[in-house]
Amino acid sequence: MKKMNFYKQLLIVGFLALMLSCSQEGEEIFKPILESKVSYTKLENEILKRVNIHRDSIGLNKLEKLDLVSAIALSHSKYMVEKGKVSHDNFSNRYENLIVNADAKFVGENVAFGFDSAKGVVYSWLKSNVHRAVIENPNFTHFGISTEKNIKERNYFTQIFIEK
Repeated sequence: MKKMNFYKQLLIVGFLALMLSCSQEGEEIFKPILESKVSYTKLENEILKRVNIHRDSIGLNKLEKLDLVSAIALSHSKYMVEKGKVSHDNFSNRYENLIVNADAKFVGENVAFGFDSAKGVVYSWLKSNVHRAVIENPNFTHFGISTEKNIKERNYFTQIFIEK
């Protein structure tokens, strides 16, 4: 009987150690970003411009580019390249990071893969009800963008919108 209890306890301790020590491989970790200076590519600037042209055309405020938002978008674009898939994985970490570091009240995100032009990716987002709703949210005030190429030179996109 004592031997059985010992093995049960050992199994429980082993299980708890396993659960408490493991994290997903490649997980984006929440890291406060206190300062960031971002260099934008021609493609990224064109995406930001096209989103603002669209918002202006439907009577919404233009959004201000915020380097901190783009720096956080960059971490996710790099993550997607590493994983080889488009995702919103770990969005809650980016959300929390922007709440803490950018005084955001609300955060939205669009991701994409494979487009070669700003026109193509923005057009695709606007054709999707879910992505268009993020772009057309009247409460957003700032945004950022990141594009990263994979080994085959295909683009991964992360665009994040915040309300300040």
